[in-house]
Amino acid sequence: MKFKLRIWRQKNAQSQGRFVDYELDGVSPDSSFLEMLDLLNQKLILEGEEPVAFDHDCREGICGMCGMMINGVAHGPKAAITTCQLHMRTFKDGDTIVIEPWRARAFPVVKDLVVDRSAFDRIIQAGGYISVSTGSAPEANAIPVPKKTADMAMDAATCIGCGACVAACPNSSAMLFTAAKVAHLNSLPQGQAERYDRAVLMVEAMDREGFGGCTNIGECEAVCPKEISLDFIAMLNRDLLIGTLKGAGQR
Repeated sequence: MKFKLRIWRQKNAQSQGRFVDYELDGVSPDSSFLEMLDLLNQKLILEGEEPVAFDHDCREGICGMCGMMINGVAHGPKAAITTCQLHMRTFKDGDTIVIEPWRARAFPVVKDLVVDRSAFDRIIQAGGYISVSTGSAPEANAIPVPKKTADMAMDAATCIGCGACVAACPNSSAMLFTAAKVAHLNSLPQGQAERYDRAVLMVEAMDREGFGGCTNIGECEAVCPKEISLDFIAMLNRDLLIGTLKGAGQR
């Protein structure tokens, strides 16, 4: 397959970026999107040009590293998959593909398609954990958890922190990410002791990082590769309101 690629190139965080056009031939329809970029980089290196910088790690849809906008859609045109799971047979031979980094003030571009997503780490550091000492791993049934509750916590825990929700939101909100991380622990018995502190502290951290507020558009849910539900945002808002009224988050 042959493609025309329009890729955002930016030397570093301080430099001005621009789109650069490339033509790439000999792409296998069974190759992944990242393998297509590997092929392009191999060509650029042989031609003495600098390869395109992009994030990647597990290439199995687990780590959340491979975030980029493909033809204006986070992770590309197929729903519920990451960029590394997107195959080139999704496109037509001869297609033009526009590739950009995440666009959000809280995700500054580091180079080409690579952005700094450490803002997510700082939100987690604000409360996305259980701080009490729990000793060694307890027997699995020591604390009974209803299956419905366990399933809901697992659904929230599938968030891989890729940032697609932020990139797709017109207001660059991180509410879906933060809500998933809060709901994961707040749904379980072990997370109740710090439930409202967690909600207040993580939302405060999110606001400090410069993410916008939720405007209920729903683009975050539409592009999430793990299909995280907007319901978790409603749960976060409930815990945030109760926590604020209780004066939580003062530790």
